[in-house]
Amino acid sequence: MLTGSPDTILIVIRGNSGSGKSTVARTVRETYGQRGMALIGQDVVRREILREHDEPDAVNIGLLDVMCRYALDAGHHVILEGILARSRYGEMLQALFRDHRGTSRGYYLDVSWEETLRRHQTRPQRSRFSPDDMRQWYVERDILPDTIEMIIDEDSTLAETVGLILQHAGLLAADAATRPCRRP
Repeated sequence: MLTGSPDTILIVIRGNSGSGKSTVARTVRETYGQRGMALIGQDVVRREILREHDEPDAVNIGLLDVMCRYALDAGHHVILEGILARSRYGEMLQALFRDHRGTSRGYYLDVSWEETLRRHQTRPQRSRFSPDDMRQWYVERDILPDTIEMIIDEDSTLAETVGLILQHAGLLAADAATRPCRRP
């Protein structure tokens, strides 16, 4: 089922826990600075709205898909961010990329286990889960097939990563000024 319009932009930011996905996604939206960009976080939907475990065929997978499609159909650009493990979310993500009429961009934050642990110590939620918990969730280079995603390595700074995403997605100030964001 086709979704969005030629003018909408879909950005998917994936990576392991502690890789910087949420920070990158928030900063992309803040830097873009305009209304009409939805930020959909896997953890918000799965943990806060549904309070469910991350399991195959869980309700959050379908809800994330519906939320993205709804926002795209309403003329919003969408940033979807989360671990979004290939084994559970891969089919949904591939269908979303395939069905979107506009620009679709995927990014995988490729951060080593050692750097993940270092970054985790700087996070506000560092006391909510342990390095042992994170080790269970960590999947090295969990990249989607068919080169759907651009891989961003751990040496890329926040500013570099955000700049790359904005440029690659066509959302820099000059590009954004000429790209309409339609609302019904």
